[in-house]
Amino acid sequence: MSSHNVDRVSLVFCIFFAQAYALLPPPCDSEIYCTGELLRRVQTAKLFNDDKHFVDMKLLASPDVVLEAFHNLTFGVQNQTITSSILKDFLTRFFDAPGKEFETWTPADWHEQPQFLSKIKDPKLYNWAVDLHRLWKSLGRKITMDVKDHPELYSQIYTPNPVIVPGGRFRELYYWDSYWIINGLLLSEMTDTAQGMINNFLYLVDRYGFVPNGGRIYYERRSQPPFLTVMVRDYFRATKDINFLKKAVPALEREYNFWMQNRSIIVEVDGNKHILNHYNVQIGQPRPESYTDDLDLAEHMSEGNDAAAQHYSKAYNNRLKAVEAVLWNSEKGVWFDYSLQTNSSNFAFYPSNLAPLWAHCFNHSDMQLRAFEYLKDSGALNYPHGVPTSLHNSGEQWDMPNAWSPLQQMLIQGLSDIPSGEPKELAFELAQKWIQTNWAAYSIYEAMFEKYDVNAGGKPGGGGEYEVQLGFGWTNGVALQLLDNYGERLTSAAADLNGFRLIWIQSLFFILALLLLL
Repeated sequence: MSSHNVDRVSLVFCIFFAQAYALLPPPCDSEIYCTGELLRRVQTAKLFNDDKHFVDMKLLASPDVVLEAFHNLTFGVQNQTITSSILKDFLTRFFDAPGKEFETWTPADWHEQPQFLSKIKDPKLYNWAVDLHRLWKSLGRKITMDVKDHPELYSQIYTPNPVIVPGGRFRELYYWDSYWIINGLLLSEMTDTAQGMINNFLYLVDRYGFVPNGGRIYYERRSQPPFLTVMVRDYFRATKDINFLKKAVPALEREYNFWMQNRSIIVEVDGNKHILNHYNVQIGQPRPESYTDDLDLAEHMSEGNDAAAQHYSKAYNNRLKAVEAVLWNSEKGVWFDYSLQTNSSNFAFYPSNLAPLWAHCFNHSDMQLRAFEYLKDSGALNYPHGVPTSLHNSGEQWDMPNAWSPLQQMLIQGLSDIPSGEPKELAFELAQKWIQTNWAAYSIYEAMFEKYDVNAGGKPGGGGEYEVQLGFGWTNGVALQLLDNYGERLTSAAADLNGFRLIWIQSLFFILALLLLL
C-alpha cells in the first residue's frame, strides 16, 4: 500500500523513515510498468480513476513490440499532446484489463464451522463472524501458470501458492497485510492456505533477498515492516509443525541479514552508537501505481544451533538497548518516532508510539504502565469509534479521523499483555468499540472496509490518494481475532444501530412530507 502508511507503524520493529536519495533507479526495470515515456503519457493523461489500473493491465504482445508501436505512435510529437482517444485506442490494441493474471480458485481447506465461532455469545456478532469467515473465499486468488511462463507480459510477480488478497484495488498479495490475514485464516482453521501464503513469502525471499511491498514488479525495490518471522511464529503456535519451522529458518535469517545490511543506520545518542533499521528505498521516480499523486506531491512539496541462538539473543538485547536509548522518552513515559533529520523525537501522538507493548520491545516492566498512563492522557481515547491514526487532520488517509485495524489490534494486544487489571479492561473497551464500529458499517453496507471514521459509527474512512476500499483482508482478520479473544463479552450494540436507523427513517419521512407539501 502507500509508502506513507508504513512509516507510521515502523516502530514495531524499531525502523525509521528516510528520504530517498536523488538520482536513484526506477521502481523496477520495466520500460512499461515502471519507467519510460509510455508510463508517463498514460498516467498523466488520467485515462483511469486510479493510476494502479494501467500498471496492472496485461500486455497482449511482447514488451519490445508494444514499445516499438508506441514509438511509432509518438514519433515526431514528443513535445505535443497525444489525445486521450488515441491513447485509449493504443491501450485497447496492446493491453488487457487487470485481473487476467488470476484463475478461479476456492480454498480447499475452508469449512463451515471453525471452532472459534462457538466463543461468540451475541447472536448478531455470531452471524456476522460467519459472514467474515465466508469472505475468505471471495478474497482468494490463484496466479495462472501463464504468469510463470510469460512474466514479461505481466506486472504480477509469480508466486507458487494461492493467496488471500486485501481486496478492492489491492488485487495481489501484500506483505504486512498478510500477517493479520494469516492470523484470521488460522482462526478459520485454514492452515493449508496460511502455510501456502507463508511459503510464497519464503519464495520471495529466495528470489529477492527480502519480501517486497507487494506482489507486483513495481513494488520489487520497496519493502514493508518485516513481519515474516512473526507469521512463522504464529503459524507454529497454531500447528506445532516443527518441520515447517525448520524449513523456514534459512529464509528468516536471510531476510534479517538483508535488513541489517541494507536497511540499517547508526544513531548516536549521548555519545553511544546504536544500530536500528529504517526505510531507505533505493528508487528515485514516482510510484507507478500512484504516479500522478507522487508528481503532485513533488510539485507541491541453517537450523536453530547454539551459536545462532546466541547471536540472535545478543542482537535482541542490543536492539532493546537501542530502542530505549533512541525512542523511549522517560519524561513522557512512551516511545516516540525519532527524526533522522533533526536528531530529535517527534512528540506527536500515533498509536505506533505504543507498538513496543505489542512487540515486547522494552527492558523494564514499569514502562508498560507508564505507556498506559501516556495513552490515557493523550486524548486519543476520546473518540467513540476507535483510536485515530493521529490527532492531526491532514486530509491524508493515515491521519485523523481515520482508524485502521492493524493499529487497533496492536494497541489492544499490547494493553492486554500488561499484568494489571485497568489496562486489560481498557483493551476490552477498545475491542468493543472497534467491533461495534465494524459491525455498524457492515450492517449498513454489507461490506468490510480498509479504514473507518472514529467520529461516526458505521462510516468508512476517507482521504488519501484513492477511494476507500472494500474487502478487506486485514480488517477481517483483526475482527476475527477480537471476536476470538473477547467473544463471550462483546455485544453488537443493537441499541446504537437501531438508533441510527431510527434517525435515518425519521429523516426519510421528513423529506417525503416536505415533498408532499411542495
